[in-house]
Amino acid sequence: MARWTLRLDAAGVNAAMGMAFDGAGRVNRIRELEPGRILIVQDFSPSMVRPGGAISGPTLMALADEATYALIFAHVGAELMAVTTSLNINFLRPAKPGPIHVDCRLLALGRRNVVCDVRIWTESPERIAAQATVTYARAREPAAA
Repeated sequence: MARWTLRLDAAGVNAAMGMAFDGAGRVNRIRELEPGRILIVQDFSPSMVRPGGAISGPTLMALADEATYALIFAHVGAELMAVTTSLNINFLRPAKPGPIHVDCRLLALGRRNVVCDVRIWTESPERIAAQATVTYARAREPAAA
C-alpha cells in the first residue's frame, strides 16, 4: 500500500476549508485524520431529511465530496483549485436521521488526479448507507515563462 504524509493537521484542514468556502468551515467535525484517511462526523439537521424520513442523497453526496476535498488538503496543503471530476455514489440503504459519519480513504494521490473511496453511515460502520468513489483533478502549476 502507498505511504502518504500529512502536510496539515485537523486545525490546518479546517482553516483551509474556511478559506476555500469564505469562512464557512465546511469540515469542522474531524474525528480522525491520519495518512490516507479522514473521518468526519456531521451533526444531523432536520433540513437534511427527504420525504420518507431518510437523509437526502444530495446531502450524502455533498459530504462525500467535502470529505475528499478535506483529505486532499491534509496531504497536499490548501490546493484551492482542485476540482471534482467524478463522483459515483451507491445508495445501499436509507441513512436514518442522526450524526452522519463519513470515512474517506485515499486510493491514489497523483500529480494530476486524486481518487478516494468514501463510506457513509448513520447507524454503524457495519451498516453503510452509501459508498462513493470520488475523483478530483489537481491544479496544474503554471508553465514557466
